[in-house]
Amino acid sequence: MKRQIRKRPAPDPSLGCGPLVPPLAEVSRPLRQQVFDRVRAAGLTARAQVARELGVSPATITTITSELIEAGLVEEVAAPREAEGGRGRPAVALGVRAAAHHVVGLKISDRDLSAVVMDFAGRLLAEHHEERRPVALSASEVLDVVEALVCRVTAKIGMARGDLSAVGIGLPGYVDSARGRVLWSSILAERGVPLGALASERLGTPVQIDNDANLCAMAELWFGAGRRLSDFAVVTIEHGLGMGMVANHRIFRGARGIGMELGHTKVQLDGALCRCGQRGCLEAYVADYALAREATTALNWTHRDGQSMMVLLESLYDHAKAGNHAARSIFRRAGRYLAVGLGNVVNLFDPPLIILAGARLRFDYLYAEDTLAEMSALVLDTGRPLPEIEIHAWGEMLWAHGAAALALSAVSDRLLCPMREAAE
Repeated sequence: MKRQIRKRPAPDPSLGCGPLVPPLAEVSRPLRQQVFDRVRAAGLTARAQVARELGVSPATITTITSELIEAGLVEEVAAPREAEGGRGRPAVALGVRAAAHHVVGLKISDRDLSAVVMDFAGRLLAEHHEERRPVALSASEVLDVVEALVCRVTAKIGMARGDLSAVGIGLPGYVDSARGRVLWSSILAERGVPLGALASERLGTPVQIDNDANLCAMAELWFGAGRRLSDFAVVTIEHGLGMGMVANHRIFRGARGIGMELGHTKVQLDGALCRCGQRGCLEAYVADYALAREATTALNWTHRDGQSMMVLLESLYDHAKAGNHAARSIFRRAGRYLAVGLGNVVNLFDPPLIILAGARLRFDYLYAEDTLAEMSALVLDTGRPLPEIEIHAWGEMLWAHGAAALALSAVSDRLLCPMREAAE
């Protein structure tokens, strides 16, 4: 069965940000929060439109938006009509006051670092990217990295660190986002690190942390392919194998905050050693270190400390394209295991869309037609179409965008909660 793969471009920041939730789908959330979220998601919208979508009176929306304007969260914006005499946008629309707050989003991975600055409307103001040596760091060293990254990216637009309202951080591993604690990560030499509190104390601003795959899904939910979808999955393929899951327009984290660890589902009893310390994990057959391990055995290559993993994988890929049987078999084996993982995702969650993300996706052996055909064979045959498979085309800044979205969400929640308490 031939599967179609579509590549999506980077999002257009002028179209608003945040989930585009259908009207009346979130009646449990405070009305003020629903109004603000709709304004932010639309980019620009009229009071009457918000009233229609939420099913409340225009007078109620006028009262709420007046409070939001007075609080400095929303502003009136002159918006010319699309055509003279036509219906178009109203002469006066509502928009988020972009300058009200600024956030930074950071991604700390095994081999690179990325950072973005965004305003309150979710518009990108600055970005920074650099590589790092793949070695586990102490908690103090990670804090040094975080502080340096924040300073470098804010310096690009002449912003002081004290001007930030929040910072979001994404990193690989088991992260209890609600408590701000890293239970285990390949970038940390210690376990059970309260990184959120430590980073907040170091930076002097609120800090939210999360698993990097969750923030990849967050980026798609806020800025990309998932804005209009209530449910979808993102599978990330880089140094590790991660997964972020959106259910009912929200990131699903599980009861203990560490759900969706697709890379550490077991596919082989007593199998290959995973970097988490266990054996037989899916990641141990698909991640870049797994391919490098296979190459050192099948091709008698060596991978020296400090050598770029990507250089080794590029060479392996070149050999595969040139017809080297051993190199091709390494990618083929990884592709088959990836098919097992994707098939399990479909059978467990039945998402309408699976987004594949990560630098490794340039190696198209991992999502070639035979891999997707094998995935199709592993999925329960219901007679209905399989999920769409898409490749994201954002580049390495995707995760930092998700971290910024995490920070933006925390800021707006923090600011709107006092309003709700006052109303009660």
